Amino acid sequence: MRVRWILQTTVWVAACMGGVAHAEIKLAAADGFWLAYAAPLQATPTKAWAALVQVGKWWDDEHTWSGKAANLSLKPTAGGCWCETWAAGSAEHGRVLMALPGRLLRIEAALGPLQEHALNGVLSLWLRQDDYGKARIELEYRVNGGSASALDAFAPQVDDVLGAQFARLVRYIDTGDAAQPAKAEQVAADSARGAAARAAILEEWKQELE
Repeated sequence: MRVRWILQTTVWVAACMGGVAHAEIKLAAADGFWLAYAAPLQATPTKAWAALVQVGKWWDDEHTWSGKAANLSLKPTAGGCWCETWAAGSAEHGRVLMALPGRLLRIEAALGPLQEHALNGVLSLWLRQDDYGKARIELEYRVNGGSASALDAFAPQVDDVLGAQFARLVRYIDTGDAAQPAKAEQVAADSARGAAARAAILEEWKQELE
């Protein structure tokens, strides 16, 4: 039983150290859906906040109206616009409802194609730090509409897109680069982190047995 616990813990730690995020469709119904994501961070909440509000640095070009995330801007204060401006036009992706630097950013946003369906959406991002100084980021996206909105069909698609944006955000916070690393580099990095995690846990176990 003890060995099983150690192996399970090792897998969990290795996954966290490798930057693997927890993702979940908490609710998917015709009139609404609720998505949730979480991941550990190497940066402090203060540094994470500074990266978070630079949305043009980590959002994917493919999920903008202009085709360039560099055209995005976010004013991190209540009433502030998450906007996109380019030569041919402009668009509002969302509007800030609450901004607590280093802690919480909440935005009213019907993202992408959801905008034209008269839906209500709220995106919340929390930055947390435990008693050991370990930081964590959590994201929730809740969307509501009428009973004929068929949002249960939208949920998996939005989950795919938003999950990818969340992964880019985590990478940008931790490394300064939102792009997916080359597969070989990622495998090597994950292997090294996993080995370090296993060694640390086994050493702790040995000390407990002494």
